[in-house]
Amino acid sequence: IWTCGPQGVLSNADVLVKKGKILKIGKGLKAPAHAVVIDATGKHVTPGIIDAHSHIAIEGGVNESTQAVSAEVRIEDVINNYDIAIYRELAGGTTIALLLHGSANPIGGQVRVAKLRWGVANPDDMLMEGAPPGIKFALGENVKQSNWGDQFTMRYPQTRMGVEQIIRDRFRAALDYEKAWQHYNQLPKKVRRYTIPPRRDLELEALLEVLHHKRWVHIHSYRQDEILMFIRVAEDFGFRTAIFQHVLEGYKVAEAIKAHGAGASTFSDWWAYKFEVYDAIPFNGALMHDVGVVVSFNSDSPELGRRLNTEAAKAIKYGGLSPEEALKFVTINPAKQLMIDNRVGSLEPGKDADFVIWSGNPLSTYTVCEQTWIDGRKFFDRKEDLQMRKKVLQERQRIIQKYLAVKSQKKARPGKPEKATEEMVSPGILNN
Repeated sequence: IWTCGPQGVLSNADVLVKKGKILKIGKGLKAPAHAVVIDATGKHVTPGIIDAHSHIAIEGGVNESTQAVSAEVRIEDVINNYDIAIYRELAGGTTIALLLHGSANPIGGQVRVAKLRWGVANPDDMLMEGAPPGIKFALGENVKQSNWGDQFTMRYPQTRMGVEQIIRDRFRAALDYEKAWQHYNQLPKKVRRYTIPPRRDLELEALLEVLHHKRWVHIHSYRQDEILMFIRVAEDFGFRTAIFQHVLEGYKVAEAIKAHGAGASTFSDWWAYKFEVYDAIPFNGALMHDVGVVVSFNSDSPELGRRLNTEAAKAIKYGGLSPEEALKFVTINPAKQLMIDNRVGSLEPGKDADFVIWSGNPLSTYTVCEQTWIDGRKFFDRKEDLQMRKKVLQERQRIIQKYLAVKSQKKARPGKPEKATEEMVSPGILNN
């Protein structure tokens, strides 16, 4: 059992779960009567994997490309709880993801932490209760629209200088908005009755939540100069950045990130895919960790989100971290960054029963996820999945044979139009 907590790694031990919470962890625990008992002899158990940067389960895109500031839009309004990527990530042991707005805007939309409760009846049931709200900011090439084409080149800002200034301008506008409302609310009741109140602005209200420490900033960043610039902006306005996302030159300014109190969620070994990441190195995560920054590895990809356990293993190769410390890059560390570590990220009594059963060492490429549990409920089982695959293939073959039989009947009776039936066409199966 890899607890990712104070108990470290335990051999030949047990986990007792009750009502969705971890009750006890230790050796020789006895299950109460009528309990579900899982024999995981020879297996490895870890906390559920947490992805601190994801765009899965989101309908209709994640960017407002022609508008620089879109703090009023909310990811939680467009979550698709039936997105197949959710199930696929559960099959890789991922249980929680931070669902982010895109990076086209200096100030983007509001983000939410989601538990990957595949197939729940209501999208709201995926939202993690009590997780602090956040908002996406962005710097760099995406924001100033480098190489985006002529249709986007008229939008301000077009430079890194402009990106800083528009962020500062909107925070000042938020403070002016707050003063206008304070002035209105302080008017005598008789005067207020005949005074038009300030127009409500959801964009500025979201930014005021940032300034009042009620909403946390997740900032898309790459270069050291822009990382330092945003730290100055945050400290000038008195708020703290939750996570520098991507932060591929974070190793150059790790001391400043630590002093600011921000986390760093980076890629394990991505570099050279565009000009501003030419100085990215695979040792980035380990170097920031060595300085004392809370570091996580993220996916930014529905495909990579299925394999974050082996992404964590790269911190062993690139930086010499211990296996136990490397696994924390995708468990307790992202939980700390998202300020949900009081509930998830490690296997400890009192925490949510989010855990994964692996066939072997979770950091090995030969290992597969066998079961994924969230809040003490099983959401993925590899044996069940293999059985369902057989059923899907059988149903597909049945439909194909039915179609071929109807087609041969049509050839035998030329001139008669083919009549479709529900049996012939089953989009739910064919789309699988």
